[in-house]
Amino acid sequence: AVAHITGGGLTENLPRVLGPDMVAAVELGAWRLPPVFRWLAGEAGLAEGEALRTFNCGIGMVLAVAPEAEDAVTAALREAGEAPVRIGALEPGAGPAVHYIGALA
Repeated sequence: AVAHITGGGLTENLPRVLGPDMVAAVELGAWRLPPVFRWLAGEAGLAEGEALRTFNCGIGMVLAVAPEAEDAVTAALREAGEAPVRIGALEPGAGPAVHYIGALA
C-alpha cells in the first residue's frame, strides 16, 4: 500500500491504507525532523502529537510492503535516487490506527 502524507500527517493519512485489524507502529526516532517543522510547531505552540497530526514531519510518502519484499523495494527506491527509511512495521491490532514509539528526533 502507498500513503501520501499530506495535511493530517501520519496520524490521519496512514490509517487510510490499513486493514481494519492493522496498526502501524511508527518509530519516531527513525528519521530526523526537518528544522522547519520544529520551528513551525514551536511558533504555533503545537505538542508533538498535534504536529504529527498536522504536518508530514518530513515523511511525504509511506510504502507498506511485505517483509520479504523490503530489500527489493528499498533497492529499487535507491536506484531511483530516493533515500528510503524504515519507519516502523504493521502489527495486528484494533485498527486501523497509528501507534507512535519514542519521540521525534
